[in-house]
Amino acid sequence: MGILNFAASAMEWLVLIFIVLIGVVAAVAVVFFVVDRAQTADAVRRNYPLIGRFRGWFSKLGEFFRQYFFAMDREEMPFNRAQRDWVHHASRGEGNMVSFGSTRNLSIPGTAIFVNAAFPPLDDQVANTQPLQIGPYAREPYDAPSFFNISGMSYGAISRPAVRALSKGAAQAGIWLNTGEGGLSPYHLEGGCDIVFQIGTAKYGVRDHEGRMDDDRLRAVAAHPQVKMFELKLAQGAKPGKGGILPGAKVTSEIAEIRGILVGEDSISPNRHLEIADYGALLDMIGHIREVTGKPAGFKTVVGSSEAYEELFRLILERGEESAPDFITVDGGEGGTGAAPMPLMDLVGMPLREALLRMVDLRDRHGLKERIRIVASGKLVNPSDVAWAICAGADFVTTARGFMFSLGCIQAMKCGRNTCPTGVTTHQPHLQRGLVVEEKYLKVANYAKSIVKEVETIAHSVGVAEPRLMRRRHVRVVQANGESVPLRQLRPSWDPTMGEENRPRSDRPGAPG
Repeated sequence: MGILNFAASAMEWLVLIFIVLIGVVAAVAVVFFVVDRAQTADAVRRNYPLIGRFRGWFSKLGEFFRQYFFAMDREEMPFNRAQRDWVHHASRGEGNMVSFGSTRNLSIPGTAIFVNAAFPPLDDQVANTQPLQIGPYAREPYDAPSFFNISGMSYGAISRPAVRALSKGAAQAGIWLNTGEGGLSPYHLEGGCDIVFQIGTAKYGVRDHEGRMDDDRLRAVAAHPQVKMFELKLAQGAKPGKGGILPGAKVTSEIAEIRGILVGEDSISPNRHLEIADYGALLDMIGHIREVTGKPAGFKTVVGSSEAYEELFRLILERGEESAPDFITVDGGEGGTGAAPMPLMDLVGMPLREALLRMVDLRDRHGLKERIRIVASGKLVNPSDVAWAICAGADFVTTARGFMFSLGCIQAMKCGRNTCPTGVTTHQPHLQRGLVVEEKYLKVANYAKSIVKEVETIAHSVGVAEPRLMRRRHVRVVQANGESVPLRQLRPSWDPTMGEENRPRSDRPGAPG
């Protein structure tokens, strides 16, 4: 009897709870109905109260359902599942062997197809990539050991554990880490890797309180043996010509110390360097940085028209090649960032696949191939992308989002909201907890090593001993009709012996670019 009484009592309570829940749901539905009918901002909700809310919910959840259930492996943007999976497998050190056949559609226009050699070099004839010197006129030139490196990501844009993992991973892989424009933090230095210090328009880390270049702070940064080069950022692919503001609420004492700004006050980044209004001023600034620091200095830019850079190279020849930037980083218009206006992200700046070729040809046409190194940046996360860039003429390749994937990024597209679920771009401690530095730095190193290894594999397949020997003749590009054409036919490498009639039209002096 006792058990039956208990069961009956429990059933009564369950029924009561169910009725209360039904009542609560009904009450909430009535409230939503009234609110939706009364509001004026959303026409769908006003005309279809309560039911119209499902549209907003489904729209927000759609991107996640598409990523996991509906989109094919090579359909998503900005990076599809196949690209991300390659990075994740490489980061775990599992290798990327596949079975049965390729899932890549080789008929899509723009697809790069590498030209295998009839008689590739034997295993004992291949070589690892050797260091390449940058900045022969600097007091301390940099012999960069790897052609694949980490692009600029500021501490602040990415989290403390992310910077620490990148620093330690870069050191283990023997690659450089670019600080981004947010200054040099202790976490960049922690791992002992080579560092490229980026100077943005606000000159964080090397500025006085008025925002001008402070030579004493510049010398202090250069005094770190790990800091190998300085990159003057003119523009980045995701938002060329756009400045920014760092709200005072985000300027903690730590950020203020690193960046050289005041605690709790808004900090403005101009849309360009105030003291650089032409190419002469640009060369003056680069020369000044190189003289003060004793280390190589170059600049990062986004190409809008190659014609605009004709003046730069003519001015270098007038002044002498020692006045040239030691390197030029070409960022494609498809580059990424934490947050940027959609018109700039989608519509401004030449894509890297065109911009890189134009900048390389400009450099080579002016006889500066051995003086100025070209660094390619912009959605180059897989071996085929990196190998293409080297064939096109890049001396180095950098990526930011590729290394974010190696840290665990799942492309949640929440970089600017401080809610990154993997701890990469958030400063919320409970989310950063998921990014374990001791685990992730190994994945950073594995990813870099896998890229280098597989690009070397491509190089050996096309018949050269190491990647930097690859040329435009080693890659073909699929056209709209489905046929592939050698890249050297589409865009011949500059050869001073060519007649004017054989040069690419956009390479001819005075031609529109």
